[in-house]
Amino acid sequence: MSNAVEWTTEAKARLKEIPFFVRPAARKKIEKFAQEAGATEITIEVYEQAKKKFG
Repeated sequence: MSNAVEWTTEAKARLKEIPFFVRPAARKKIEKFAQEAGATEITIEVYEQAKKKFG
């Protein structure tokens, strides 16, 4: 069983706004945040919550 979280198209588009050199770390943090929150999908809402938490 994979613990990968699905990203919505909108959330993926937002991720692309993050500079490429920090994107992998940001993606990991957002996915970890989503998993800890019990989310099975990363939506704009989850993305924004994670962004607020991590600045």
